[in-house]
Amino acid sequence: SSAASDVYKRLLQIMIILYSDSSWFTGIILNTLLLSIAIVAPKKLLTLPGYLNAWFLGISIWWLLGWQGYSVIAFYFIIGSAMTYVGMSEKKKAGIAEKRSGVRGPENVWGSGLTALICAVGTLSSNPFYTKLFILGYVASISTKLSDTVASELGKVYGKNTFLITTLKPVSPGTEGAISFEGTVAGFLASAFIALISFFINLINFTEVFYCIVAAFIATNIESLIGAMFQDKIDWMTNDVVNIINTSTGALIAFFLSFLGVESVSYTHLRAHETD
Repeated sequence: SSAASDVYKRLLQIMIILYSDSSWFTGIILNTLLLSIAIVAPKKLLTLPGYLNAWFLGISIWWLLGWQGYSVIAFYFIIGSAMTYVGMSEKKKAGIAEKRSGVRGPENVWGSGLTALICAVGTLSSNPFYTKLFILGYVASISTKLSDTVASELGKVYGKNTFLITTLKPVSPGTEGAISFEGTVAGFLASAFIALISFFINLINFTEVFYCIVAAFIATNIESLIGAMFQDKIDWMTNDVVNIINTSTGALIAFFLSFLGVESVSYTHLRAHETD
């Protein structure tokens, strides 16, 4: 069929690009160097399988989005990892610390990065509009994930009053679906940081910074709703599955906001043309 033929041609084009483009080789060297340092470092942030999966993710992002896209996800990893260890002793005493004392595994890598990788692959589209849209989705997904991580980890330690998002009744920090003012503000600032970094390295424009921040805020609160309503009731709905839902929601909301912006501009131009 013509559809199968188009897919075959596109795959062939990608193979040719891979053969002729040396950026993937640069990605392998860089990520192998970082992997080697991480493995011998005394402080482990990931398990060995986690590092290997992060190595593959890093190479893929470097090839697909270059140093700009790589920088964004690297900032997420560094800040997100640091936030996990804030107040670790208090979290352990309360029984709300991440498993393995904050050392993440491959499930955490893909819970955080799968949506970002899918969006990065989407930038291979031959249509510039969709390439730009998937870059926006990429940034929005990472903005959303860092917002969630920072809000959760700092909220557990510094949240003075913690409420269940569905009822607004006071609950203990670390409860699924719990929110706090301090955590929410910290998460908002974290999403703004990722979005602004992406703007300054020319991944997105300033209007899209707004889209990413709004998308991250809404998606993070939807994630809290899912946690409060379903996570303890559905066996397969682990934190990593919820993270994929969270980041996907952030990307989709950013897509929606972008479409609204395009339609609004088109409508304004149409009205201006009609009045001339």
